[in-house]
Amino acid sequence: MNSTYRTKVILCLTLLAGILFRTAIHAQYLYPFQNPDLEAEKRIDNIISLLTLDEKIVCLGTNPSIPRLGIKGSGHIEGLHGVALGGPGGWGRRKLVTTTTFPQAYGMAETWDTALVRKVANVEGYEARYIFQSEKYNTGGLVVRAPNADLGRDPRWGRTEECYGEDAYFNGLMTQAYVKGLQGDHPKYWQVASLMKHFLANSNENDRVRSTSDFDERLFREYYALPFKMGIEAGSRAYMAAYNKYNGIPMMVHPILKEVTVKEWGQNGIICTDGGALRLLWKEHKYYPDSTWAAAAGVKAGINQFLDQHTGSIQKAIQEGILKEGDIDEVIRGNFRVMIKLGLLDPPGMVPYASIKDGAEPWLSEQNKELVREVTRKSIVLLKNEDGFLPLNKNSIKSIVIIGPYANQVLLDWYSGTPPYTISVEEGIRKKLGAGVDVQWTTGQNTDSVQMLASKADYVLMVVGNHTWCNAGWELCPTPSDGKEAVDRRFIYLEQEELIKKVYRINPKVIVALLASFPYAITWTQHNISAILHMTHNSQEQGAALADVLFGDYNPGGKLVQTWPRSMEQLPPMMDYNIRNGRTYQYFKGTPLYPFGYGLSYTTFFLSDFNTSANDIKRNGVITVNVRIKNTGKLKGDEVVQLYIQHLNSEVARPQKELKAFQRINLSPGEQKNVQLKLTADQLRYWDETTHSFVLEEDKVKLMVGTSSADIKFQKVLSVIK
Repeated sequence: MNSTYRTKVILCLTLLAGILFRTAIHAQYLYPFQNPDLEAEKRIDNIISLLTLDEKIVCLGTNPSIPRLGIKGSGHIEGLHGVALGGPGGWGRRKLVTTTTFPQAYGMAETWDTALVRKVANVEGYEARYIFQSEKYNTGGLVVRAPNADLGRDPRWGRTEECYGEDAYFNGLMTQAYVKGLQGDHPKYWQVASLMKHFLANSNENDRVRSTSDFDERLFREYYALPFKMGIEAGSRAYMAAYNKYNGIPMMVHPILKEVTVKEWGQNGIICTDGGALRLLWKEHKYYPDSTWAAAAGVKAGINQFLDQHTGSIQKAIQEGILKEGDIDEVIRGNFRVMIKLGLLDPPGMVPYASIKDGAEPWLSEQNKELVREVTRKSIVLLKNEDGFLPLNKNSIKSIVIIGPYANQVLLDWYSGTPPYTISVEEGIRKKLGAGVDVQWTTGQNTDSVQMLASKADYVLMVVGNHTWCNAGWELCPTPSDGKEAVDRRFIYLEQEELIKKVYRINPKVIVALLASFPYAITWTQHNISAILHMTHNSQEQGAALADVLFGDYNPGGKLVQTWPRSMEQLPPMMDYNIRNGRTYQYFKGTPLYPFGYGLSYTTFFLSDFNTSANDIKRNGVITVNVRIKNTGKLKGDEVVQLYIQHLNSEVARPQKELKAFQRINLSPGEQKNVQLKLTADQLRYWDETTHSFVLEEDKVKLMVGTSSADIKFQKVLSVIK
């Protein structure tokens, strides 16, 4: 056998071996879609080719499982601040499961710590996987309805607690942190899928089922849509369309679902309706004559998951020729893209997250408990501390009375799960002080009890604020300043301020702990009470964290994420969605009670050595803003250094201030650190409604560095060069 012939034989045998090997590999899969090495789109092609029309219609629900083909999909769960399979909303109807429960999203944002928020989301994603995959539970889902990327443009919004505040860029960074935390860091698979809520401009509850949010193209691009765009850039491939209209068109059928989010931003996964939105489209919005036309329009607009009874309407739309089977084929591809990213169509051995099902319940771990406590402490905002009233000395205090409706309970909100335990304010303080200190509490409803306890105590802690679900049925909020889903707040004044006044007359050594899901106009309290703290509801470590702060075991460093008005008169009409008419710190008129980014500390900080890496910024350029910060006080503490800008010569109306960067810094007494904040030229662009694009203009831009939007320490003007 000559060498040439031998070479040909070897080559043929090698090719044959390769063919046989690939054949053997493929033979282990009944269908091509089961092959994890096959390109995702080809796998989806195969799935759709195997589905009957009825099965395709089933896939327009929230769980694209096809038992006949062995396809196990995943439905949705709620998870704004921990997996929700319980709580006041009864989310664990099939099987209630306790889960790690963090402060409300609004409170998490007040940490101004994106890395910490990402840790929270990662814990939540892990628990969702554990519950979904473990034999003990085998419930829930891997599509998590979080975060809420909506903007808190008005403090009267009933669902303010679900958002990250009023600033679009800040909310976008928090949204990105939550998306990345939920989905994980693996290059191929997701831990869970992040489904953002509610696209778009959904910040009124009253009449949301028929109202329209109206504003121009610039505000759409620069404000309302920005957090969602940033979420998609961070990897989210799922979102929920809002109930409301945008400029007269219901969001469930708005052209921007496809034209902007899909074609421009690359959204190619799940686009779902809100619950009951199909019916509302024709019953409340009166946009279509019946559910058949409404369902067909939803699919054509890009909806691929209905949170409704949609089957009959879709079938009728097909029968009447309003909708084609190909329209369904096009949209349900997105559902399977998400299922593939979750690894649900692949062998468990290939999916790193498939092993999250064994061992002890994660919500019982000390690690998770400590994380909740850390987040809760970091979320607390010190609003006032006259003459160093706080922290209290736990070694010298002999008695304290806790007064208020939430002194001895931790309120859970509508989108909360059920925590494995809760620590109320009363319990947290009692544990902190020990048996040697007299700790009493009362709700404040009994005047005689309030009089007796307040008069004898060394200090009085008032625990006041809102009830998270108004302590009432659906669409009911008896207390005017309370709000929740389906109900906006009628007032922003604190009814319990009358109780604070009464107690103050008895004993002026009062501390107010405002447990609130949104801002309050507490002008009397700010003027008269020496120490005021704000924190949100829902943390399982609520009382322990507050006790840590009150008695100096932790120095508060949280910052506000909304402008707190002095009165209702400072607010534009609720349905005015044009924020340029006086909304948010960017356009606010007058002096607020507390500005955006505000928060005090038990220690003091000094900023110095401000400089920039250049005096101008060019197209595609980056400027580094440098500042030195020193802890000049006696306690370890945190400060948030914030960078704002103002356009001085812009051709269009610009905000009076815009947040562009921030960093939370921890410093021991006497310690100092250099802080670097980045500003890019892209952050200076505005949306040109003529060219329908972001443009950079020749301009002068004022840089402002400080510790809140109103406390600016340094300023400098840069030139913008195109």
